[in-house]
Amino acid sequence: MDVFTNYFEIARDFLPMLFGIALVFLLLSLANWFFLGKRLRLGAEAKLPRQLLMMLLSISAVLAIILLLPMSDSTRGQVLSLLGVVFTGVIALSSTTFVANAMSGLLLRLVNSYKPGDFIRINGSFGRVTERGLFHTEIQTEDRDLTTFPNLYLISNPVTVVHSSGTIITVELSLGYDVATSKIEPLLQEAAIDTGLTDPFVLVTNLGDFSVGYKVAGFLTDVGQLVTVRSLLRKNVMSILHRNGVEIVSPGFMNQRALDPKQKVMPKGRSKSESREELDATPESLMFEKAEGVSELERLRQHRQELTDQLNALEEIKSKLTDAEAIEKLDNQLSTIKLETNRTQQAIDLIKSKSKEAS
Repeated sequence: MDVFTNYFEIARDFLPMLFGIALVFLLLSLANWFFLGKRLRLGAEAKLPRQLLMMLLSISAVLAIILLLPMSDSTRGQVLSLLGVVFTGVIALSSTTFVANAMSGLLLRLVNSYKPGDFIRINGSFGRVTERGLFHTEIQTEDRDLTTFPNLYLISNPVTVVHSSGTIITVELSLGYDVATSKIEPLLQEAAIDTGLTDPFVLVTNLGDFSVGYKVAGFLTDVGQLVTVRSLLRKNVMSILHRNGVEIVSPGFMNQRALDPKQKVMPKGRSKSESREELDATPESLMFEKAEGVSELERLRQHRQELTDQLNALEEIKSKLTDAEAIEKLDNQLSTIKLETNRTQQAIDLIKSKSKEAS
């Protein structure tokens, strides 16, 4: 009888703990299914806050289990202290573990120097950001390939970000001393204008032994066509110089053929209409297909949020109006905004469905 009583007392002491552990694991499983399990197609950008929430819930679950353990207060305090030491040790050793990437991911989100859809360059790799996760950042390169960088790598190396509001496009070339600078500068500026760049300028970058170095630059507002415009500027520079009788040859240029001294060594120049046609058909939509979708989705979400804020503000104003005519005008405005919100939501849903089909 005494043995049975002892077993009953032990079971009574551990029963709350076992029940608590089962309840904690059940709640964690449900939370994981709700936040991540049923949304398998979420990108890394959308998963990050859910992953952080699951991490906090897991830590809270461990603390709850410790509090349920049948032990004295002093022993429980020692266990919590040990847990704190272990957690501190994990953070201290994070430079060589996956925790470093998670902490780097949090730091990148706090700094927020780039977002999905932005062009970035890091150690020779160039592309558009498609995902920002807790442990990695993914970019789509000019070859349409996806490259993944650990967040710790991005923290440890300089990252060049092309600003979404615009960037400066440049082309460098060298010409002979026999061509006057006063003739070259207007031609290079015209090439930049034909390319669609604003505020063009020309710099002399080098006075070499056999040639003069020039740099032509201009401001590009639509960074989505960055690759095409860079190529088009080079083509327009060659075209306009050739049309105006300026040869572009290297200092080591040598031609053993017997030519008429008046004959120029250059092809026929491209017309302005050809430049405009090239801007209409750009390869970026193929190169950065995923990044384009992510960027457009981000823009549409921001637009939807702005429309929602407008609706809320107008609804609040309407609740305070008493004049029937003013209310009618406000209702018309609300209907227009609601229609635009629905169109924006349809565009978001369309991009999401295309993304699911591509994956």
